[in-house]
Amino acid sequence: MSEKKPIKRNVHIVKLSKDHHFTLLFCWKIRCGLKFRVEPSRIISYVNYFWQHHMQSHFREEETILFAPVKDAAVQKALKEHAQITEQIQALNADKSNATNKVAMLADTVDNHVRYEERELFPHLESVLTDEQLNTIGKQLDAQHDPALKDDFADEFWLKNNNGL
Repeated sequence: MSEKKPIKRNVHIVKLSKDHHFTLLFCWKIRCGLKFRVEPSRIISYVNYFWQHHMQSHFREEETILFAPVKDAAVQKALKEHAQITEQIQALNADKSNATNKVAMLADTVDNHVRYEERELFPHLESVLTDEQLNTIGKQLDAQHDPALKDDFADEFWLKNNNGL
């Protein structure tokens, strides 16, 4: 049986991969909230928090820094997924009906997107970008990326003990 090895990411874009780790935790937290039958409004509050404090800036960094030198189909797919995630969050806030299903769908969309970027897009970009381009991208990310970002949302609805269970 072949053993899955951790993905070795280029040092210049590792910050974005670390963001992806926290984004997968975001999906896990949503799914825990759904499993514990948490009031959807609590989960939506967390979605909005994470969107405003993490995901928007992450998308912006990818779109303006990492994806800028490459305009191929792989990058276009990621851009389309960014737009889809943005639309799902906007729709969730515009109409709270069927919120449980919308939140579950958002978690699936985000999870699939992160896994696409990590397993396919980032390795592709590492192979097509020059060392000089990756170095420039790394410097730009160093200048813009906030290392102090924390996911410190106050309502830890994803913890079983915080839901009377």
